[in-house]
Amino acid sequence: MFDNLKLDIKQARKHNAGPGESTWKVLMRPTTFAVVNYRFGRWVHNMPSPLRAGLGVVSTVVRYVTEIVTGVHISPLANIGPGLVVHTPYGVFVGPTVIGSNCVIQHGVVITYGTRRVGDDVYFSPGAKVVGNVTIGNNVLVMPNSVVVVDVPDDSTVVGVPARIRLPRGRTLKNQTGRQYWLRELDQVPANGHRA
Repeated sequence: MFDNLKLDIKQARKHNAGPGESTWKVLMRPTTFAVVNYRFGRWVHNMPSPLRAGLGVVSTVVRYVTEIVTGVHISPLANIGPGLVVHTPYGVFVGPTVIGSNCVIQHGVVITYGTRRVGDDVYFSPGAKVVGNVTIGNNVLVMPNSVVVVDVPDDSTVVGVPARIRLPRGRTLKNQTGRQYWLRELDQVPANGHRA
């Protein structure tokens, strides 16, 4: 739990902190509370039965209070790798699924119960939805308000309702942060949303 949490906070500093912001400021953000709450709930869920019973009550109460305050529900049954960042609170729902490392979730993102797997380095823009029995590959950008209903391959950008693969992603962008993906991709798309 603590190793994953340490990497979550490190990633949060990249996405949620401005230049010169202290670690304490990142720790006091509501989105950090939501991630800590998920890690604690997952840790309790994986404990042996006698310990889980006592801590389960505490975990459930803390989870509900955190959900009310932040508007972020992340199921303790979800198996999420290190580097999870909830960028902005409110309207976030993550069901029990498998999510890789370095996932960034903006506000209004819904990842439903039927989702099979989400890969590493996936950036969910505001309002993105993943619905149905789908798999999302590694290094994927889901554009704002897109609804993913089909499998998405690695190194892709998806956009639309229903979401379609619009811009194949090059390997050169792989080590960049999600925010840099966003800015680079927007520079390549004309105002009407269609490529020439």
